Amino acid sequence: MATTTLSAEKDPMGAAISDYFNHHRADRLRVFSSQFEEDEIPVKELFRSIQSMPILERTALQMATGRILDVGAGSGCHALALQEMGKEVCAIDISPLSVEVMQQRGVNDPRLINLFDETFTETFNTILMLMNGSGIIGRLNNMPGFFQRMKRILRPGGCILMDSSDLRYLFEEEDGSIVIDLAGDYYGEIDFQMQYKDVKGDTFDWLYIDFQTLSLYASECGFKAELVKEGKHYDYLVKLSIA
Repeated sequence: MATTTLSAEKDPMGAAISDYFNHHRADRLRVFSSQFEEDEIPVKELFRSIQSMPILERTALQMATGRILDVGAGSGCHALALQEMGKEVCAIDISPLSVEVMQQRGVNDPRLINLFDETFTETFNTILMLMNGSGIIGRLNNMPGFFQRMKRILRPGGCILMDSSDLRYLFEEEDGSIVIDLAGDYYGEIDFQMQYKDVKGDTFDWLYIDFQTLSLYASECGFKAELVKEGKHYDYLVKLSIA
């Protein structure tokens, strides 16, 4: 797992967030993958209010207690919602331009730092990983390292609130059967690359994980996984706590 932050020249999402914040409009934030056709992220949605957030995100924000770490905070929409609720939150992101926007929008404690940077040693009661928060783990073989890191920054009795999706629906045949190559990589391991205008980021790994597989890894690493709520499209919110 990478431990670094991005440079502004390799920060397409940050460039899109900055444009939208400063000019109230943005061009296309394009997403490429070797597994899928080109897609795009609606930049406006990165600025959504709590009223327009999906139920899984709203549930996680309500459940978050104590000192909260918002991982991959982007434009700061979750951090701002938590602040409105009177909660204490530290918002981190690897995007320098996003962190600048968070500061300008009034996020109290935004930081440009990577979750896996060992110099980041503060501890938290709740670690929030939303908008497919499992993604930053990258690959299944990073799971033990991820849980090891969580043990170091979680306070006693604390928890991780994470959402993810089970991508098996992409492999569903017309008769309802699922065809997955069991000899290949795990079907939720995806590579992505983003581009905004002429700012192109590096390719990165992103992990979508089904609840059963996540529970298994959690258990092996001394954590308990509790399914909190399921969304409308194979997505779910999980609470992870030290067993």
